[in-house]
Amino acid sequence: MDTPTDTSAEYLVGQQFPLLSLPSTTGETMGPMNFAAGSFVLFVYPRTGRPDEVEPGGWAQVPGAKGCTPEACEFRDLAADFAAIGYRVLGLSSQGTEYQLEAVERLHLPYPLLSDPGFARATACGLPTFGFEGELLHVRSTLVVSDRTITHAYFGVTDAAAHPRRLLAQLQQDR
Repeated sequence: MDTPTDTSAEYLVGQQFPLLSLPSTTGETMGPMNFAAGSFVLFVYPRTGRPDEVEPGGWAQVPGAKGCTPEACEFRDLAADFAAIGYRVLGLSSQGTEYQLEAVERLHLPYPLLSDPGFARATACGLPTFGFEGELLHVRSTLVVSDRTITHAYFGVTDAAAHPRRLLAQLQQDR
């Protein structure tokens, strides 16, 4: 098993965010026009689980793998605070839209989750991935984008539940 590790993401700061199209839990495809202007936080996570599914053995031992639901819920709870300083929140994983839709409904997420099963966004942005039980997954990461420029980038986020609040504080301070 390959495990994700903290990786410097500074090289992405100042880079242009790639304009790709991805399916969304809104039922629409988010395309270049959705990413070309404005500000947003894109949190990238390995995968969500479901209450009726057993967590794979060893999942909790993978640094940064566990915590997708707490992270998504913290972004949910802080979405209005992010919006107050001009940021939309978006989530992204390699899971299909139908699978992600269950999480949006169950967790009452006010923001869309994007599906990148072919890792097009990961490849275009240079986002790290890792293998687990024969499946390729995204390393928990976050990109902050303003008018298509990446202003903050974090790879290998290990404290998923605390990360959204820390990020919000950083963005509030930067304003």
